[in-house]
Amino acid sequence: MTKHPLILAHGGAGVRAMTRTQRACLAEALAAGYKLLHHGSPALDAIETTIKVLEASGLFNAGVGARLQLDGTRRMDASMMEGRELRAGAVAGIEQVRHPIAAARLVMDKTAHVLLVGAQATAFARHFKLDCQKQPTPAQRRAAIKALPHRDRLTVAQRHTLRLFERMEGRRTLTGEAGEARETVGAVALDQEGTVAAGASTGGIALMLPGRVGDTPLIGCGIYADNEAGAVSMTGLGESIIRIAVAKEIADCLAAGAGPASAARLVLAKVARRVAGAAGALVLARNGRFAITHNTPRIVAGYWDGTGKPVVRDKFK
Repeated sequence: MTKHPLILAHGGAGVRAMTRTQRACLAEALAAGYKLLHHGSPALDAIETTIKVLEASGLFNAGVGARLQLDGTRRMDASMMEGRELRAGAVAGIEQVRHPIAAARLVMDKTAHVLLVGAQATAFARHFKLDCQKQPTPAQRRAAIKALPHRDRLTVAQRHTLRLFERMEGRRTLTGEAGEARETVGAVALDQEGTVAAGASTGGIALMLPGRVGDTPLIGCGIYADNEAGAVSMTGLGESIIRIAVAKEIADCLAAGAGPASAARLVLAKVARRVAGAAGALVLARNGRFAITHNTPRIVAGYWDGTGKPVVRDKFK
């Protein structure tokens, strides 16, 4: 039985309002992904295309817009999963690649593995001649350092991280002005064959040590997809999402019969209660019902089922 296709995408959850250019970019990404679904392409293709638009924009914390880590290097994570055969692919700490989501797709399609990390993930992407992005210039590194918050605005944990890195690097200070607004991107989709898929791409979080890995490339944490349940793509503080294995827990709730909104609210409440975490979720059930849910003030997100225009806003129930 042919399903009516649907795609959802997000550009991160947090406190900052969506900009006009982010709104337009997210609508463009949804339109690009839905066009493929409308013509019968699999959900994986729609996910990859949608996320590539967001990675290439420089407006989000992914691809060419990814944050620099404390040593001034841009390292990125991405993952994809499809629900029919539970195939998945991911990369962590990959460098110099314009579209980390494409590298994650290659891990899924060209290897027997699920996750490649670090320099080997970068070499893998080079082998398949993926589009590259230039290394950050000294000026970009200085700007990234200047964009870090003043010490008096840092939490205790952030100050500890900064002091640890300064000891490692022999630096006295890395702090400057206000923080960045860019956030992680992700998408979920249902295709005409009834297969669901999920994906995500990120440059991590501000004030992170080189080598830190968040939830995005961890299957069951940042994303999950299963035709017997649905598809989930997360955004928020990765450390809290990992501790609860949020994407899989939401998918398990869907498989047990919960609706997308109630499943998301239940698990996000657990994230807040157990680990004081804040996150947002795209949740798409196998029957096409969906929810965009967040316990942050805002989530930059939207959806499209081919009717009218893509719906994009930064607050959902």
